[in-house]
Amino acid sequence: MHTTYRLTIVLTMACISSNRVAARVQEKLCQFLSNNRNYYQQSRRRFTAPTATVYSPASGQPQTLRGLCGKFLRQPCTAKPLLPITHPCMREYSSVHTQQPAGPVRDYQVQVDPYILLEDELKFIYDDIRQLLANGTKQPELDSIASYYFDGQGKALRPMVTLLMAKAINYHIQNKENSILHNQRQVALISEMIHSASLVHDDVIDQSDCRRGKPSVNVLFNHKKVTMAGDYILAIASIAIARLKHDDVTISLSKILTDLVQGELMQLGSKETENERFAHYLTKTYRKTASLIANALKAVALLANADENISEIAFQYGRNIGLAFQLVDDLLDFVSTAETMGKPTAADLKLGLATAPVLFACEKYPELNPMIMRRFQEPGDVEKAFELVHKSQGLEQTRFLARKHCIEAIRLAQELAESPYQKALVVVGDLVLNRMK
Repeated sequence: MHTTYRLTIVLTMACISSNRVAARVQEKLCQFLSNNRNYYQQSRRRFTAPTATVYSPASGQPQTLRGLCGKFLRQPCTAKPLLPITHPCMREYSSVHTQQPAGPVRDYQVQVDPYILLEDELKFIYDDIRQLLANGTKQPELDSIASYYFDGQGKALRPMVTLLMAKAINYHIQNKENSILHNQRQVALISEMIHSASLVHDDVIDQSDCRRGKPSVNVLFNHKKVTMAGDYILAIASIAIARLKHDDVTISLSKILTDLVQGELMQLGSKETENERFAHYLTKTYRKTASLIANALKAVALLANADENISEIAFQYGRNIGLAFQLVDDLLDFVSTAETMGKPTAADLKLGLATAPVLFACEKYPELNPMIMRRFQEPGDVEKAFELVHKSQGLEQTRFLARKHCIEAIRLAQELAESPYQKALVVVGDLVLNRMK
């Protein structure tokens, strides 16, 4: 599928109060247009795609994702843009439409593209992580296993959001110290290292076959060695945390690890009653996914010497974005394809996990409850549960809940001083809600 993207430059810096900053951004925009058109186009495709093919549970025939789930996919936004002219760091978005509430997540279409805005900072994220891992060992095999998922093919969502929050807070409190920004970037690296270490451990526990469109690390290497490589990544991340020499930051980032372990253990159990089950799911989701983003964002606020209120804004923004991200991930497991996701679909059901779409579907189809308690282990359980989720409002309700968390994250971002980075934090809400993989 070919899509033509148009780049239009009209130099307008109304969103930036500092003339000096405006001049620097203007120069960067012009340089980007002449040298990096391909990167811009790739960045647009990183999270979004016009359509994706899925298989209807009713007919078994392929349909476009828009056709099958049009009730909650993006629809054209009719709201008047707040920024009537564009430049290369800006892009157009369609809004997300659900049955309730109606209307877009944001009330404008054109905003800053986070990946272009942070191009220089993100360009060498994976190179720097691989260098840290290589410097820590003289065993090539350990380095090879530990570096496997740092191939630059990930979305780099966590480093991106961490750097956006860091720069938005620095702008808000008028912090211009390069040493602080350097340490904040280290937190971005650490967040991606912890995330990838958790993927390594998850693949061993779940015996996954593929991730990000390639064989999982546990398929290529011995399970014991893979487990130790995951531990090694965490050890190198811990050394990087220690080098920050900030007690409160150490506590915040260490909390991520305790939450990850507890979240993984929670995932192994089910609750008897519906209310307990959903609370259990949300707590597990926070610990396994949202805690990492929330505490990383809090850490960059602490490094900037921001006050308690700003640190809490950063933390709560990350918590809401993290919860929304996982809710959308759980939804995509039911409506996307293995090719689009880079991993098998309906994977959670096959692992015996009841995610938000299933828990919502229980309201209409209580016969799902015994399947949840036996972790979909009887023949036909996975197929029946998959069918009932699509027949219920589970998918729409999951997206509605994800949307609520994105709206709250956007509200929090808007409490920071207006800057390109603050505006990009708002855009992240749309990226998370509208992603296709």
